[in-house]
Amino acid sequence: QVQLDESGGGLVQPGGSLRLSCAASGSLSSSNIMGWYRRPPGKGRELVATITSDGTTNYADSVKGRFTISRDHTKTMVYLQMSSLKPEDTAVYYCTLRRPAYNDFYWGQGSQVTVSS
Repeated sequence: QVQLDESGGGLVQPGGSLRLSCAASGSLSSSNIMGWYRRPPGKGRELVATITSDGTTNYADSVKGRFTISRDHTKTMVYLQMSSLKPEDTAVYYCTLRRPAYNDFYWGQGSQVTVSS
């Protein structure tokens, strides 16, 4: 089992910045893939960004150039640095972890990010 503990959500004005953090614990493999999804109000969950164990990143087109995903050297922490935030970035953001070796996928509890003036 894997546990994901998120922090860093909140209210920010348009054009502002915010950083989300996620700590993973439990049975972690060396090849896990961590990422962030979000659920905007009234919509389904959508991919924001992912990062592999070797540092390869992938971003949704809507956040490219504004958001940066990173992880620490222990590969148990993942971050999402969000800049130039727009009202349409308002959503519940979920940390995720996939273990290809076990073919399973885990979700964090979700952090609310609200972009509003």
